[in-house]
Amino acid sequence: MSTVETKAPDSKLELVVKIDKPSTCQRHVVVTVPRSEMERYFRNAFNEIAPKADLPGFRAGKIPRKLLESRFKKTVSDQVKSSLVMDSLQQITDGGEFSAISEPDMDFGAVRLPDTGDFTFEFKIEVRPEFETPKWEGLELEKSIYNVSDVDVDHQLARTLERITPGEAFDGEASIGDRLLLNAKFSSDGKQISVLEESIVTLRQKLSLADCVVENFGELMVGSKEGDKLNTKVTVLETSMNQAFRGVAVDVEFEVLEIRRVNVEGLSSSILESVGFDDPAELRAFVRAELEKQADYHQKQLLRQQITTKLIADANWELPPSLVRKQTERELQRRVLELRRNGFTDDQIRSVVNGMRRNAEAETQTALREHFVLEKIAEALSIEPADAEYDDEINMIAEQSDISPRQVRAKLERTGQMDALRNQILERTVINKITEAGKVTEIAGESILKADPDEFAVEFLVAPVSQALPEAKYDEMPEDGSIEKSVKPT
Repeated sequence: MSTVETKAPDSKLELVVKIDKPSTCQRHVVVTVPRSEMERYFRNAFNEIAPKADLPGFRAGKIPRKLLESRFKKTVSDQVKSSLVMDSLQQITDGGEFSAISEPDMDFGAVRLPDTGDFTFEFKIEVRPEFETPKWEGLELEKSIYNVSDVDVDHQLARTLERITPGEAFDGEASIGDRLLLNAKFSSDGKQISVLEESIVTLRQKLSLADCVVENFGELMVGSKEGDKLNTKVTVLETSMNQAFRGVAVDVEFEVLEIRRVNVEGLSSSILESVGFDDPAELRAFVRAELEKQADYHQKQLLRQQITTKLIADANWELPPSLVRKQTERELQRRVLELRRNGFTDDQIRSVVNGMRRNAEAETQTALREHFVLEKIAEALSIEPADAEYDDEINMIAEQSDISPRQVRAKLERTGQMDALRNQILERTVINKITEAGKVTEIAGESILKADPDEFAVEFLVAPVSQALPEAKYDEMPEDGSIEKSVKPT
């Protein structure tokens, strides 16, 4: 516990402040205001209202002091209490005893001005932890260098186009990523149990169906051509709704009706128009620029991870759960702003945010420790974002979001995210300073493109609930295929 006596001339208060430290980021503060200061505030308050007070039988400014104090005691007491508390809080926080990161936790309604003696009130407040500025110059860092190749551009462009176009018929061998128009027949002991007709499937290593997974789908279908029929076996999952087929291995015949592939070089004008471009070259240039922007982001993120890991190695302060909970949403907001300015799509941003939410507490604790350390270095370097930096940031977000800077600023101010924007700018500036002062070794970065999924899913039951295991009486199946038709899923 520490006791601080603050005495100042003129309008500042003479206070006795006792500060207890229940934890690294929490303070319990007891404030005592001497009776003389209370009386000074009362005098000032009554002096202010005396010329304007209106009582029947008295001219303005001529009301006797004792009558004035009697009639307006309640109003003035509330005013003095509020002024004493607010001025005390301001004086304490400005005094540098601690750096607050939240509003004081105080039951203001329970605070009472005493009729005699000194005025005392208390509050709890969350503060930045106290620690020495870590050594940040000369850190050994690895800087990943990314080269966006034509192959990367083709790959990313094909991925983008696959979402908006079915592709064109391809007369050749199927490859991973192609779309296949397939028929699939499933049978057990020579008896057909279900048929998947004219389904468009993206060729991946696995084909996931509702009640089974074709584990060797890629191995089976890569190199196939239109008209080919290929056979394999698949085991119905133990979780199948059809108990009779649980764990049963069934035969599958895939028939390739058509192979479709996105023709990156031969895009039609209608497809180009649908994505807002005039020609393929312009579209490719846009995709390359977006990949390069994301490569720059990944480079900076890897540098940031190295730097913060080194800087917070000894930052094992206890962070109160209430602080972590309150800061979780702000950290999510900061990451969203950061991703948006770097050109990530809404789908990509949602993926990152969902991942953070699943591990929100740990993510936020790490982010808070990083922020405290980076802000400490910023204070040592007198770094504070300028108005022009806010403007640049807002303009970049507006460009990525396709709305006006004015709308972006209004939204940030309305939702209280300007502070998150400030932290983002400040932290990035500090990271850049540390990188410039570090011992940086350049290394080749891996591709920034995420690996393609290894599985494609189709909602189809191989063994419908109504289907029973074949029995011997069906050995002689009618030529008209009536059994097939009776069990084919609708």
